[in-house]
Amino acid sequence: MLLEVFLVLGTLLIYFFFSKKNEETLPFKDGWWGRGQKPVTKEDSSIRPFKLETAEEELSDLFRRLDQARFTEPLENSCFHYGTNSVHLRKVVSYWKNQFNWKKQVEVLNKYPQFKTKIQGIDIHFVHVKPPHLPEGQAAKPLLMVHGWPGSFYEFYKIIPLLTDPASHGLGDEHIFEVICPSIPGYGFSEAPHKQDFNSVSAASVFYELMLRLGFNEFYTQGGDAGWLICTNLAQIAPSHVKGLHLNMVMVSKLGLSHLLSILLGQYFPGLFGFQDEDVRRMFPFLKKWLYKILSESGYAHIQSTKPDTVGCGLNDSPVGLAAYILEKFSSWTDMEFQNLEDGGLERKFSLDDLLTNIMIYWVSGCIVSSMRFYKENLQKGIGTQKHEKLTVQVPTGIAAFPNEILHIPQAWAKKKYTNIVSFHFMPRGGHFAALEEPELLAKDILQFVDKVEKEQLWKKKGE
Repeated sequence: MLLEVFLVLGTLLIYFFFSKKNEETLPFKDGWWGRGQKPVTKEDSSIRPFKLETAEEELSDLFRRLDQARFTEPLENSCFHYGTNSVHLRKVVSYWKNQFNWKKQVEVLNKYPQFKTKIQGIDIHFVHVKPPHLPEGQAAKPLLMVHGWPGSFYEFYKIIPLLTDPASHGLGDEHIFEVICPSIPGYGFSEAPHKQDFNSVSAASVFYELMLRLGFNEFYTQGGDAGWLICTNLAQIAPSHVKGLHLNMVMVSKLGLSHLLSILLGQYFPGLFGFQDEDVRRMFPFLKKWLYKILSESGYAHIQSTKPDTVGCGLNDSPVGLAAYILEKFSSWTDMEFQNLEDGGLERKFSLDDLLTNIMIYWVSGCIVSSMRFYKENLQKGIGTQKHEKLTVQVPTGIAAFPNEILHIPQAWAKKKYTNIVSFHFMPRGGHFAALEEPELLAKDILQFVDKVEKEQLWKKKGE
């Protein structure tokens, strides 16, 4: 009997220890990323309007480089299996030189209000769009949307009107958003950090400070790719300020015994591991749909998490090289089957204008090297070693699982990290760049998630 008592007490102590540990918040990272030493004077916290402008000299230099590009003949019938096919790349470059109107796209980019503000020593660029009109007595809900690599704030241009003016797009007016889309430091028109160790926690801390500076004490967050990790970290840093976390991509960095067993047996006993039929379809056979995918699609990540500056120097010097590097991701990550096509299926989901606008943001800002460094800062210490990877997320979470995302994470795995998943949906179509590819599907999922959080007041029940 005494042994049983000790066992019960021991179990309770272990449970108490680990449950308290998991409720920890992630420390805010108050860094200084500007040049030189941090000044003793208070940082300028003013918010300045920003408008994109490109000088004629920059465009002349671009066209000169495009004219002088050297192309390598692809292997016969190789399509996009070896990367961007240069036969199709020639066509893209020809369109870029002769038909693409960058000045017109600059007007598109400038149609939404943009700003810059200095945070932790560097200029942070962001798009800030308020609703064109609000029903009487209704307030807009602040929504922070964070892009990833090799995307940019432009990914959200098609979804912004669906969220700031949903009624005009047949989505009702119960929830109307005020959307803030910052550029990750080192991406687009946000200044690159001048010091080492600027990782996802650093970015989350900067964006948290941005939202407070804009006057938002409570807000929603949404992200995929690097935005997934930054928004997750933000929810860990400030759970009392983040009302809800919506993600269109999730990953797990810690695989335990239960994961291993579900990999081995989940295909045959899905219910035993909490898998749904769609989980099984997307995950198995595991070697083909997970392991081989990781091996075939992670080469870029190994480069960028070890020696980003080496390949980055070449990409920063060659617009054609930059386009080849980025376009391949918009092909494979939209649908892996597009690798079987000579044109990579690029224009099946995107227009060349949209693809080239994103590339031009990298080119005119010269940010490709600093954007790639973000991988090294996040991965150089190893996977599963950082504090944020060991902490759970208690904030109400919604997950939109798109079928052509590179890797599928089932809810049964995700809920070990995100302990308060209130919405998990298998999306009918779409891939990695959801906001650009399927803006209406993503907007609807965000709206239903926020509706559930608001009606059930779930943000007030965090930690209960």
